[in-house]
Amino acid sequence: MKNLAELFSRLPGQVLRKNPFGGDCLPTRVPLLFQSGRSTFPFPHFWNYRRPIEILDTYFLHADEQEGSARHNRYLSVLGFPPVLVTRDPAIIRDILTSTGEREDQFDRDTLPSSGIARATGDDTLLFGNGAMWKRQRKVSASPFGKTSLFQVDVCLEFEETFRRAARERMSALRQHLNETGTKTVTLALESEIKVVMLQMLTECFFGTRIDPQELREVYVPTIERVIDHIMRDTVVNRIGIPRAVLSRLIPSYAKAAKDIERFEELVYRVLEARNSDRGLWKKFKSDAPDSALASNIRVFLAGALEATTSFATWAISHLARNQDWQQKVFDELTFVDDFTPDQLNSATHLNAVLEETLRLTPSLYFLPRKATAETTVQTSDGRKMVIPRSTHILLDVWHANRHPDHWGEATTGYPADQFHPDRWLELAERKGVSKDFLHFGFGHGSRVCPGKHLGQLEVALVVGALVKLFQFEAVNAENKVKAGVSTKPDDGALLTLKLRDDQR
Repeated sequence: MKNLAELFSRLPGQVLRKNPFGGDCLPTRVPLLFQSGRSTFPFPHFWNYRRPIEILDTYFLHADEQEGSARHNRYLSVLGFPPVLVTRDPAIIRDILTSTGEREDQFDRDTLPSSGIARATGDDTLLFGNGAMWKRQRKVSASPFGKTSLFQVDVCLEFEETFRRAARERMSALRQHLNETGTKTVTLALESEIKVVMLQMLTECFFGTRIDPQELREVYVPTIERVIDHIMRDTVVNRIGIPRAVLSRLIPSYAKAAKDIERFEELVYRVLEARNSDRGLWKKFKSDAPDSALASNIRVFLAGALEATTSFATWAISHLARNQDWQQKVFDELTFVDDFTPDQLNSATHLNAVLEETLRLTPSLYFLPRKATAETTVQTSDGRKMVIPRSTHILLDVWHANRHPDHWGEATTGYPADQFHPDRWLELAERKGVSKDFLHFGFGHGSRVCPGKHLGQLEVALVVGALVKLFQFEAVNAENKVKAGVSTKPDDGALLTLKLRDDQR
């Protein structure tokens, strides 16, 4: 009844096209059907759901012609439904993320854009869950995921040794290829190679489960890729949440997905088998929850961490492949680094600048969903106010916020916002007090910051650092186009031409 009353209370204003938002920072309305110049509608459907960044583009078509809050804050109103707010205003994004919590006057995570994830992994995970249960899970997982646990010398070296072992295997195959062909270079798409290494480090170092790399490469990585693709499709086409078992009997693609999910489940329980050992970081996980209660989060960690870290690493490598000067700076910085210890990683100024700039320009998580649980007032640090109606769906558009000259351009950071310039982070660091105000939201922000943040930073630093030390590499394609799904990736799969450095031949 409450939802019905809310619907009827909203209808008069929607019919009259009244702006449902209040305050002095008002978003402007985006036309639902008719707007010249856009290539798709401002909502996902079966024919455009694989182009999510293009959908977000539609909200800001002609927005740069506007002044004030209308320039970066837009909303969509569909008769009978709650409004959708899309913002690329970093101050609004920061305030909403900071005001996320379980109280009614705070924002909650909006599960609508990720309903397919819940159907594939469970709705009680750190990614999908809300409220008190989410807080308990977050507290229990804080120790193994924390920086103090991961950035220990022995832990870093274990991750590094696993990576070295994987790299030696691939290096041997590469040398054999170069010797057989009599060439000095090889061209390949690195994304698939990175996925295998990332999954190996995750299963072996974090969860303490040793799985043959060939099995990871041939079985589990392709399985997870297909499961993620199914999640995207299911979120769009199965809005009413028909059980997978029913759809599997009716639709061939769902039947195939059911087999992949079954195989993915096999990997989940292989990982859980190591729980009672001292291997990996299980020893730091203090919980008496049964394995069945942990399975949903393991699914999210295996698929989500693989997606996010692969995205992060492939983007960093793709950027360096198109910026030879910075590739050389990172190589010079790491030339005499034999072991990637926490101190060595923290002191790698140029490598860290590359990673920060990667997260700014090409974040894995290109938008963050929130929902207003009550009418809520957002007030930014510069005094602007926006009153957001109850039940509003909010898309915090990190991708466009990080690329707009108003926020990251030459006037504010000294470099163009839409270009890769790690130098901006070195200059921002010199400003000290000012630098903390420049947030790229690459791992989110506030209470729901990504729990795997430090794991991702460690794994990506190892992979990118080691690759630069071993190879000189160039991009095959001049343009670094984006492909977006659950996360963003280079559209060409990080297609590079690699050459072993002279001291590695």
